[in-house]
Amino acid sequence: MSVAGGLPALEDLEQRLGGLDGRRILVRCDFNVPLRDVPGGRPEIADDLRIRAALPTLSWLTERGAAVTACSHLGRPSGTPEERYSLAPVAERLAMVAPDVALVENLRFHAGETANDPAFVDALLAGEIVVGFGGAVTSMPFDGYVNDAFGASHRSHASIVGPPQRLASAAGRLLHREAEVLGGLRTDAKRPFVAVLGGAKVSDKLGVVEALLSVVDTLVIGGGMCFTFLAALGHSIGDSLCEPDFIETCTRLLDSGANIVLPADITALDAGGTVRQMGRSLPDGCRGLDIGPGSAAEFDDVIAGARTVFWNGPMGMFEDERFAAGTRAVAQSLADCRAFTVVGGGDSAAAVAQFGIAPYMDHISTGGGAGLELIEHGDLPGLAALRDSAGN
Repeated sequence: MSVAGGLPALEDLEQRLGGLDGRRILVRCDFNVPLRDVPGGRPEIADDLRIRAALPTLSWLTERGAAVTACSHLGRPSGTPEERYSLAPVAERLAMVAPDVALVENLRFHAGETANDPAFVDALLAGEIVVGFGGAVTSMPFDGYVNDAFGASHRSHASIVGPPQRLASAAGRLLHREAEVLGGLRTDAKRPFVAVLGGAKVSDKLGVVEALLSVVDTLVIGGGMCFTFLAALGHSIGDSLCEPDFIETCTRLLDSGANIVLPADITALDAGGTVRQMGRSLPDGCRGLDIGPGSAAEFDDVIAGARTVFWNGPMGMFEDERFAAGTRAVAQSLADCRAFTVVGGGDSAAAVAQFGIAPYMDHISTGGGAGLELIEHGDLPGLAALRDSAGN
């Protein structure tokens, strides 16, 4: 059975409660949206993808007469209210796109959220957690719970794992689709299955690298993490990012017989500040900041022959246009190929949006870290909590 197969759906919740009209439903969303500063004003939302992604669930519930309250975290406050992490900008946007949905203030303004404190769960489900927005505590308990926060479901936090122990619960449309697609990569991917990994550090993705090597046909590695692998092959990497403690691990992976494709050339910044195209070996003073054009072409060939592609992590420092070509090329390769394409959230999702090719992707995940953990471990605390829900 797939990881999504045992999850209770919204229809199951409706049946369990004997209908949703007039029922109070708490929906855990992932409204941890990127914000940008406004001089002299309150921060504003830079990208509302995560708000729009929750609308199918929120609309389905309200159309059936449910009284819906959404909750979420934003950023990493220290367990007390901090104005810069207020969900007020989210509340304003939500009022435009889902006016019938209420929103409570940042869950992480309470230390009990990250501590998974049962008392905080009790207060949340009793309708007693309201901070900000001028709202009053309703003290009206909820009848049911929906988890639609895939991006937070790898955390055993109070609002993720607590409510299913007490209430009839269900997976929202977004959560179910994420579990279906990303969980299915381990068991149901059409072959050839190619994974493309980038980002800064091998240590951040070592677990998912090993998990993917057991299921993919080809693993393509770029970004800063490629330099630890290149060092393991004996190449000089200049001043590029490297994790010496993981060279031995990279050597073991390269010697395993797995089909691992590394960059053949590098776009680097030399000691004088000049951008240079170089091979795999870099002299002292040079820092690799992107894959080179030859590597981009080779990666394109691999992707073009795939039937399933999973991509997580940029190929270089794409925020700087001088080092964006590799990431742009990989994104375009996914857009052009005939494979089922999955973009693993985070910087990769930001890249396809920046390059204007998001509509050409089959699935863009809302949870970078959660997606990687699901691929690595095959399950998440939030998914397991729904399957084991006492109310279902």
